[in-house]
Amino acid sequence: MPTEEPQPLWRPDPRHVAAARMTAFQAWAADHHGAPATGGYPTLHRWSVADPEAFWKAVVEWFDVRFSHPYERVLGDPVMPGARWFEGATLNYAEHALRAAAERSEDPALLRIDETHPPTPVTWGELRRQVGSLAAALRARGVRPGDRVSGYLPNVPEAVVAFLATAAVGAVWTSCAPDFGARSVLDRFRQVEPVVLFAVDGYRYGGKEHDRRETVAELRRELPTLRAVVHVPLLGTDAPEGALPWSSLTAAQVEPVFEQVPFDHPLWVLYSSGTTGLPKAIVQSQGGILVEHLKQLGLHCDLGPDDRFFWYTSTGWMMWNFLVSGLLTGTTLVLYDGSPGFPDTGAQWRVVEETRATFYGTSAAYVTACGKADVHPGRDLDLSSVRCVATTGSPLPPDGFRWLHDEVRADLWIASVSGGTDVCSCFAGAVPTLPVHLGELQAPCLGTDLQAWDPAGRPLVDEVGELVVVNPMPSMPIRFWNDPDGTRYHDSYFATYPGVWRHGDWITLTSRGTVVVHGRSDSTLNRQGVRMGSADIYEAVERLPEIKESLVIGVERPDGGYWMPLFVHLTPGAVLDGALTDRVKRTIRENLSPRHVPDEIIEVPAIPHTLTGKRLEVPVKRLLQGTPLDRAVNPGSVDDLDLLGFYLDLARRDD
Repeated sequence: MPTEEPQPLWRPDPRHVAAARMTAFQAWAADHHGAPATGGYPTLHRWSVADPEAFWKAVVEWFDVRFSHPYERVLGDPVMPGARWFEGATLNYAEHALRAAAERSEDPALLRIDETHPPTPVTWGELRRQVGSLAAALRARGVRPGDRVSGYLPNVPEAVVAFLATAAVGAVWTSCAPDFGARSVLDRFRQVEPVVLFAVDGYRYGGKEHDRRETVAELRRELPTLRAVVHVPLLGTDAPEGALPWSSLTAAQVEPVFEQVPFDHPLWVLYSSGTTGLPKAIVQSQGGILVEHLKQLGLHCDLGPDDRFFWYTSTGWMMWNFLVSGLLTGTTLVLYDGSPGFPDTGAQWRVVEETRATFYGTSAAYVTACGKADVHPGRDLDLSSVRCVATTGSPLPPDGFRWLHDEVRADLWIASVSGGTDVCSCFAGAVPTLPVHLGELQAPCLGTDLQAWDPAGRPLVDEVGELVVVNPMPSMPIRFWNDPDGTRYHDSYFATYPGVWRHGDWITLTSRGTVVVHGRSDSTLNRQGVRMGSADIYEAVERLPEIKESLVIGVERPDGGYWMPLFVHLTPGAVLDGALTDRVKRTIRENLSPRHVPDEIIEVPAIPHTLTGKRLEVPVKRLLQGTPLDRAVNPGSVDDLDLLGFYLDLARRDD
């Protein structure tokens, strides 16, 4: 147990606490719904999980969620899976996303920026007009509620318009980024059988143009359910034969018509990383996403009409969907289309400066890369607009917190957040009224009864345990596509602890109320009964300037032995000699645990990732255990399949 209170890296200024929407919400909820009026965030969170019906009723009233037909009860059945939220209610997500157009028609809703062009605004009025025109065009071509509409698009305004028009019709959106190859896209889109495909002719990345017309042609051939293809000419080419030009569908002066759908009507399909088998096709609802994202963005991220919200993402990652939901709070979205590191590692910080972003989200890996590349954004750029930098994708190590504090601004709110595609939201992370501690997430999120459990299902405090959620969240999947009896959905989250969501991460809930994420529990390192998350190893090893990235695996041997190799991708010019090997081992021994010093340190040409940037820990482990490649990994989910050949050869070496 901790013996003394660690000092926070940052505390919110009392004026900011008083002005935070979280503070105003607590006072209002105390007056109207019985929330505790004192005690700050910890008491508000306890109330939110102890009385979820009162809490979520307060959320929909505070944010003025407009039901065209009223609900009968907030939470009809709290069981998981299968909780029923706001039964009887009808609404439309897109209608809420475009509400700001009524009073702020000439203000920017979107700021488009890429590698070579300055920010270009799309006003709220123009966004609403384009959505109205496109929604009418979709209806005219027979698109009806429940039909699937797909996008092969980068992070550009056309993607936002296509998604909102789809939601306005009551159809179901799904998207992939155009850097996905045809096989990866087909693994996803074939499952949902789209009737419309929005597709670019290509995209610009890393200073180069990438023509995708042949890939689009293959998608058209291999998706027999398509009734229409819409050509988005990002590179300026003409629409191919049989495709509709984007401009012809978005030119009309038409008020949008918003289909009123049940609360649990599908909004979109997201996909798991799908490292083995086909990606899970995760279905989330219009109402569930609406209320969860209003809570997350409007309270936890403290976003409102005066903010500019930039998250570096692509349309193939749930963070794009999360970013677009910033419209629900009247916030201006910054849509950046390009490489995160072109022409140099500091590229994202220049986007923050150029767009005057107030809330900037990125990956923990990018922050680490900036530290290694000797980037000094606070010194070299005007970042006075940004009040919060948030990170996700993997745990932000303590050095990452220090770097942001030292190199961006000392009074910066740093929000490391953790959630998942599975809920398209956060379990823990940003709280504008709480302090920030090195290497820790500020707190579990409102309405999320987050706990750490041991294998017997006993809650743990100040000890490593499985991340579980013991009450339903509105954005949990309503189902998986093509999972008629719910078996795959149940087995993905509820097989370990019946009726309780097990996410697959190791976490520590501290006695101070903060959260530490240690990495995936299904790739946990277990030496002599001592468990350690892979993220802990990465955080220690990647402080060394010679280590660009690493991958650690714990392999159970048939004879009962345990082999733990550490694979390292070195920075240019570095050499894995005896001295560096000794330094790596000493770093782990002194900073973590002598038991978790790797048995072998092996240089690799690069570390393999999923298309969404996660290290392929479990598939590599399976390869090293002798699983054939086609059973260990879905080739279409990997950023560079050739990299896995190294691990196959290594497995054969050890046979």
